[in-house]
Amino acid sequence: MRDLPGILAPGFLRATLANFLFFSNLSAFYLLPLHLKGLGATESQVGLVMGAYSATAILCQPLVGGAVDRLGRRPFLLTGAVLAGIASAAFALLPGVFAVFPLLRLLQGLGYSAFYVATFTLVADLAPAARRGQTLGLFGTSGLVATAVAPALGEPVLRLLGFRVFALSATAVAIGAVLVALRLAEPPRALLPASAGLRGVLRGIAEAPRLPMALAFAFGLGLGVVFTFLPTYAEEVGVRRLGLFFLAYGTAALSVRTFGGQLIDTLGRRPIILPALLLQALGAGRLALLGLLVGPGGLPALPFLVLIGGSAGAAHGFLYPALTALIMDVTAPEGRGRALGVFSAFVLAGHAFGAMAFGPVAHALGHGPMFALLAGVLLVAFAAAFRLAR
Repeated sequence: MRDLPGILAPGFLRATLANFLFFSNLSAFYLLPLHLKGLGATESQVGLVMGAYSATAILCQPLVGGAVDRLGRRPFLLTGAVLAGIASAAFALLPGVFAVFPLLRLLQGLGYSAFYVATFTLVADLAPAARRGQTLGLFGTSGLVATAVAPALGEPVLRLLGFRVFALSATAVAIGAVLVALRLAEPPRALLPASAGLRGVLRGIAEAPRLPMALAFAFGLGLGVVFTFLPTYAEEVGVRRLGLFFLAYGTAALSVRTFGGQLIDTLGRRPIILPALLLQALGAGRLALLGLLVGPGGLPALPFLVLIGGSAGAAHGFLYPALTALIMDVTAPEGRGRALGVFSAFVLAGHAFGAMAFGPVAHALGHGPMFALLAGVLLVAFAAAFRLAR
């Protein structure tokens, strides 16, 4: 904690506020499955709509990363925030037109690609090298707080005032992100070699460290399955205040990054990644057991969901910045945008695959077996992580 004054420079604080507002907008749409189910969508259709967002970002982020290196961080910050606002406004204008929802999720994926790569790359540029893991982790808390706050506040708006008011509220938050992003500046940087572009992106993908990227895919898979299917699973077990899960998730992630973020730098990346992966797997296993423990005559589901949210948030709080710092450690500053774009594409590939492929499993077997399958996959990733360099 005593190192924080050296990290909390004005540029860092502005980027953090912009990130909070942007991800408040996006995180609110974790509640979109509730509206989709109200329109009569099946679990498979929910998975396809939610997965369209990630699928777009998978394709765009490596290309965006190269462009961020060549053209600068700030233009893409602004573009991403503007696209998020446009998509939210379109949801408000067309709340019952299910056919356009995949297209709007594609637009959100484009906005996310531009904003995320530009912001994280900017913060990596600003971070002291010896405290890069702590800086990225602390910065990431803004997105995690947004993940906790936006669904918790958005759920009563959605249930009491309807989806149109919910989407208009999200639009206002995106406008706030645009206004903050307008005040951001970036430090001087080396120019990316002229060989960048599509050929450079393809080379970056080919040269990406395989094991960290596989772990990024597994991490994204866990996020995609949990955040896509938890809203409907929670209703199935009798929980209507799902915002408490997100609140516990974000609070735990914020706590471990604020008070334990320096461990990523002092202990190293591997000692953090291993237990975080295990904790993520155990969270999926607990979700698989939830349906057996609650229900008529059983235990109340909400306290279990809050506990699961806390442990899953702690795993996220350590795992994401540790993996990100691991990638940044082996990347020159002029290529960080491209490297981060490739890394994030692997995370989102897992997210999209989880949302799309696990929907039919939930439909055919139920949510419990689906989460059990997820736990098994994450345990395989945990075992593979022992091969990381010490």
